Amino acid sequence: MKIYLDNCSYNRPFDNQLQMRIRLETQAKLYIQAGIREGKYSLCWSFMSDYENKENPSEENRKAISLWEPIADEYCETSSDIFERAKEYMKIGLKHKDALHLACAVKLDCDYLITTDKKFYNKNDFIKEIKIANPMTFILEMEEAK
Repeated sequence: MKIYLDNCSYNRPFDNQLQMRIRLETQAKLYIQAGIREGKYSLCWSFMSDYENKENPSEENRKAISLWEPIADEYCETSSDIFERAKEYMKIGLKHKDALHLACAVKLDCDYLITTDKKFYNKNDFIKEIKIANPMTFILEMEEAK
């Protein structure tokens, strides 16, 4: 099972944990990362993951997130076809960075793109190449598949 986490997912544990939804997404994301370490899931990374992480204003968060790049099994380099595909995804209402993350995940033939961005995972009905899921939904689907 190949998965791609966008920057919203990586940053979720650093968000204010007062809201129950954020706490649950944090726990689900940490559970997924444990699954990656255990070899249940193959992690994919991209130039967009690098780019967005470098833009993170918190040095502590940047360092913690960057530790996941060497754990990734595959890496998506920048290419013209990624940008062309991202343009197509923007036509369905995705923001530029989200469209690029999605194009990278599709290029790497990932099964899931995991995000905590509600506007992003609500576009799942328009995307056929990959499943876009919230961390909690991903865990539920994996549990049901057992």
